[in-house]
Formats: sequence, structure tokens, C-alpha cells
Amino acid sequence: MTMKILDRIHDVIQKEAQAVASIQITSEFEKAVLAMRDCEGKVLTTGIGKAGFIARKFAATLCSTCTPSAFIHPGEAAHGDLGLIGSRDCIVAFSTSGKSTEVIEMLDLSRHLHVSRIIGITSHPDSELRTRCDVVIDMGVHEEACPLGLTPTASIAVMLSISDGLAIALMELKGVTARDFGLRHHGGYLGRRARTDNE
Repeated sequence: MTMKILDRIHDVIQKEAQAVASIQITSEFEKAVLAMRDCEGKVLTTGIGKAGFIARKFAATLCSTCTPSAFIHPGEAAHGDLGLIGSRDCIVAFSTSGKSTEVIEMLDLSRHLHVSRIIGITSHPDSELRTRCDVVIDMGVHEEACPLGLTPTASIAVMLSISDGLAIALMELKGVTARDFGLRHHGGYLGRRARTDNE
């Protein structure tokens, strides 16, 4: 029994690693980074379900690396949170299927508020999200590590890696220093390390 458990865990990790390694880096990645760099307002992120957690993490990473960002839950957007959106902002929308009704509706309404740019991160070739975006990062189609083929696993690992790649590329492009990081992340181990590096 123990070996079967270990075999399953190994299989999941291997499938996720293979999915991440297969990501095709295209010019759309550069367009996305430049769009965020040139954004005169906030970089707003959105997604629902597991993709929503990646979107929330992406916003947190951007904030700590000198790009003002906030997560908008697409369900709450329909009840007033669209008020966070300004005409100088850009949106990064995460959706593997690109068919989540709440996300699509939010993007449509954001256009009415004259949001400057929409970047989509999606997988399915027939993703509706693609038609709503100025820049589309294609995750590729990946077999989930779940034996049922249902639990988001490999696809979420890919989504996370893409978001980290964008955030770090943007941070470097903006010339963010350890001091800059420390000013925005003063607590905990990382904050102490950032301060120590600059003493």
C-alpha cells in the first residue's frame, strides 16, 4: 500500500513537471509583460475556482515586486466590485477552459468601463476568453495528473509557472532592487533578508 501511494505521488509530480516543461514561450509572453509595464493604473487579476487562487497569488507577487495589483473575484464583480476598475488599469484573466460564465461576463462589463488592456491565460482552443483579450497566452492542452482526469493539477501547475514567469520578467524589466522589495515586504524572513542585503 505504501509503495502505491508513493508511486501515485511520484506520478503526479512527474506529470506536472512534464506539463510545465512543455510550455511554449511565444511573443505573446513579451506582449503581456510590456502591457503590464506600460499600464498606467493597476494590474487587476481575475479567475474563478482553482484559477482564481492562481490569480490571487499573481496579484500578491506583483504587489511585492513593485507593480500595484489587486484580485477581483468575478462573482463579486457583479455586485459592485467592478468599481475597482479604472480606464488606466489592465486585467489579467486566468481560466483553463476560458468558458467560465462569471469571468466572461466580467470582462465584457470591463470593456464598458474602458479598461485599457485585457490579457488572457487559457488553454482550450475554443476558449471564449480568447475573443475578449488583447493578448492571449496559450497554456497548451495538458493531461491532468488526477486518475479521473478531472481534478485541476497539471493545468494549474502550468498556470502558476506562467504567472511567475511574467511577474519575474516584469520585475527585472522595471529594475526592481532588493531594497525596493524590502520596502514592500518588510515582515518575516524575506523582509529581514531584504533589509540585511542592503545594510
